[in-house]
Amino acid sequence: MKSINKIITIFIIIINLVPFFYLISPVSFPKDLPNSVKSNEPGDTVQIPNVAAFYTNLSRTEVINYYKASYGGLFRIILNHPPEKSKEIFVDTMRSYYLEEFILPFKESLYINGFEWENDVFTKPEKRIKNRLVYENKEYKAKITIRTFPVSIPKRILSFLLMEFGAFFIFLLIAKRKVK
Repeated sequence: MKSINKIITIFIIIINLVPFFYLISPVSFPKDLPNSVKSNEPGDTVQIPNVAAFYTNLSRTEVINYYKASYGGLFRIILNHPPEKSKEIFVDTMRSYYLEEFILPFKESLYINGFEWENDVFTKPEKRIKNRLVYENKEYKAKITIRTFPVSIPKRILSFLLMEFGAFFIFLLIAKRKVK
């Protein structure tokens, strides 16, 4: 009986090593968007934690593909949110055409807000010209704002362990119920 308990203990430890290494590995990606100019306007730097903004002529597809390639992992989840939600994530004056979220479970979320003045769904087409994006005397098609919500390593591990114990507890309840 002791050898079976030892085997089960070793199995549980081995099974938990993969998630443990996933949880302690750092999240790193180049935050600067290529072929773009980083904004230093108020609200695009240190005023909001973990925010950066860029003026660019890249399309939505090019922006999202860049972040897909540089911000990823085996368990990455991508969500497409309505543009109105950007006011909750960034600031209530945020203009938005699209908002996508990349989630690395237990580790971090990256929000990508894109505003393309020519495609602004909240402005009539004939009035969109007033929303032109001019930065440092140059016109751009889009402004991309990103924000990360990192989770500290102790919180990652604690969340995972709580989920694991919860799943084990539910398994025991189900197994106990089937025995009756």
